[in-house]
Amino acid sequence: MQIDSYTKQNPNVELARRSKILVWFVSALVLGLVAAMRSLRPWFLSLLEKPDGLELSFLPPFHAILNAFAAFGLVMAVRAIKKRRVFLHRKWIFFALGCSSLFLVSYVCYHLTTFETPFGGQGWISKVYYFVLVSHIVLAALSFPFILLTFVYGYTNHFVEHRKLARIVYPVWLYVAVTGPVVYLMLRPYY
Repeated sequence: MQIDSYTKQNPNVELARRSKILVWFVSALVLGLVAAMRSLRPWFLSLLEKPDGLELSFLPPFHAILNAFAAFGLVMAVRAIKKRRVFLHRKWIFFALGCSSLFLVSYVCYHLTTFETPFGGQGWISKVYYFVLVSHIVLAALSFPFILLTFVYGYTNHFVEHRKLARIVYPVWLYVAVTGPVVYLMLRPYY
């Protein structure tokens, strides 16, 4: 069976050790950049001369699509591993990671060059929007290094650690991937 032959592989301890160092370095760098985007925007815009007529309004729906694809990839990855189809599981995880990585790069580029769109709703819908938005942002930031660590554990054949972390990381990552499009749809009338 596919999973049995895969789990018999020896863990790559050295690759895991080096990869974990890289995970924490990349996480600190990315989260620091995202946290500093507002203060970096004027400096970045002074360096970058945006061509006349360049419109980036296509990026927020693109971000929502990437998040939806990441959520789909995560669900398919879990379905594959439940059927003990490791190679298919890995393909779907690579797909979800690719979508999330492309989203992150595009999101940072968009917010370094474009000011935020304020939410215009009032009353209870405003409370719902801000709850979803804040939980999305906080969980995305907190889960980022652990998503990478889960990947490293799986990739380096540390299956006990991979399964243990994946049970926690998967629902959080899925929540973040699903609430991304929800935030976009709630904000869409105000773009």
